[in-house]
Amino acid sequence: MVIIMRLNTSLVNEAAKIYKVLSNSRRISILFFLRNSSKEVDVSTIATTLELAQPVVSKQLGILEKYNLVKHHKHGTHVFYFLNDPDVLSMIDAMIEHVEHTAKEHPSNLY
Repeated sequence: MVIIMRLNTSLVNEAAKIYKVLSNSRRISILFFLRNSSKEVDVSTIATTLELAQPVVSKQLGILEKYNLVKHHKHGTHVFYFLNDPDVLSMIDAMIEHVEHTAKEHPSNLY
């Protein structure tokens, strides 16, 4: 006998929103940068290191913060960011590992 569990629709919808947030390579790069930083990091450091324009980084950080993946605090005129949910990177790590294992089987331009 197979028992089918019904997923909570609102939870599924929220999960889909987070996957959409994580579908952007810049946001993933920012999350990995923050994970590998030994301390909280200001926007200009992120922008310089990742070679992105500061407004681009600020916009992406705003999106990540909206979904509680990062948080910030202000010190004077500087805004410092840090990971709020490091566990989400485990999910990204698993996906990257999956891609590494299956890259030879799939064409590079799926879309």
